Amino acid sequence: MKIAVPSNDGVNISAHFGRSKGFIIFETGGNQINSQTYIENTVTGHAMGHHNENEHHHEDHGSHTHSHTGILGALAGCETVIAGGMGQRLYTDLLAAHKKVFVTKEENAQQAVLLYLNNGLDNNPDVCCSH
Repeated sequence: MKIAVPSNDGVNISAHFGRSKGFIIFETGGNQINSQTYIENTVTGHAMGHHNENEHHHEDHGSHTHSHTGILGALAGCETVIAGGMGQRLYTDLLAAHKKVFVTKEENAQQAVLLYLNNGLDNNPDVCCSH
């Protein structure tokens, strides 16, 4: 199974999925991590500078319409997403793409994946925000 975790440093979970510098893709088997790969975030508007810090909505921004197609494509092979936070629209889009989504307070990515694999990871979907 593949699990995606947004991260700025390849170790810790970033607080906002779309603003993360990259994603750690964990390959798992049974209750253990077999490998992990860090890929740069080249798909979200926030990461590419299309949204400024003062924008708290996702509507048409001139020629750039906010879409999660790039994220869904980049994470197509991942069954599960573990994040520290994300916008409500992304959360909904990930669920619609048949992904398991966990919003956790755990900060270490590897520890979060191990907790998930052992049914011990907290899930706080109510902390998803609207921006």
